[in-house]
Amino acid sequence: MGDRARVEARLHELVAAYRFEIAVVFPVVGAVTLLASAWGWLPPALSFNPYFILFGTVVMRLPLVAGLAPLVDRRAAVAVAVLTAYAFGIELLGVTAGWPYGEFAYRIELGPMLAGKVPLGLPVFFFPLVVNSYLLVVLLLGPRARNRLLRLAAVAATVVWMDVVLDPAAVGLGFWRYFAGGPYYGVPLSNYAGWVLSAVVSVSLLDWGFSRAGIQARVADCEYLLDDLVSFVILWGTVNLAFGNLLPAAAAAALGVGLLQTDRFDFAVLRDRGPGTRQ
Repeated sequence: MGDRARVEARLHELVAAYRFEIAVVFPVVGAVTLLASAWGWLPPALSFNPYFILFGTVVMRLPLVAGLAPLVDRRAAVAVAVLTAYAFGIELLGVTAGWPYGEFAYRIELGPMLAGKVPLGLPVFFFPLVVNSYLLVVLLLGPRARNRLLRLAAVAATVVWMDVVLDPAAVGLGFWRYFAGGPYYGVPLSNYAGWVLSAVVSVSLLDWGFSRAGIQARVADCEYLLDDLVSFVILWGTVNLAFGNLLPAAAAAALGVGLLQTDRFDFAVLRDRGPGTRQ
């Protein structure tokens, strides 16, 4: 077994053994600590601690990393590299020129910051919106996912839907602020127009870089591949509820219903988890 295969196998065992902790415990703890920080209940050293935020986010991304790692070939690596460059480029453009999302700025450091403007860990925040949307749509569409136009349109719409959940919660926490505010819980409609653009670009890159058949086979075989979306629903649904953001909370619940339709995650992981469990 080569070095890459050993790393992938070890990561698979780790995620399989701790599915519940990664997918449920971490986002619950994250929601509690983020809300406690926003409400001034934590001491300054712990309140919105950027390294704690980044560490928790990386842990919640492990199911995606472990699940997709076997599919990353040279073409996929190029797609990921281009998508990384796009994520940084469009975010820097957004905070400096106010386009395409509207004029905004980060108010809380989410780990080390690039040029003091955007998080260096941006890919771990940006990628899951696209990848989770892609995986969920491929699983729910089944054989219809072979229709490229339908697949891309459905994934792009799901990416925007996920930001309908994320942005109001992030604004409520103070992660970032739109200078002119906006009608949707302080978020301008231009943000969602911008996310239509980013969704189309990102999904097209993902679709080019990864084999659709390979992803469909992997999503059917790897039971933890959508666990990061479970974390997303728990974390951001809870934060939205705490702030009284009922529409974003309902949008998170709709994603939860989609997850239930896939029948991929239930509390049987408490009984059956472990390296010997088929994943």
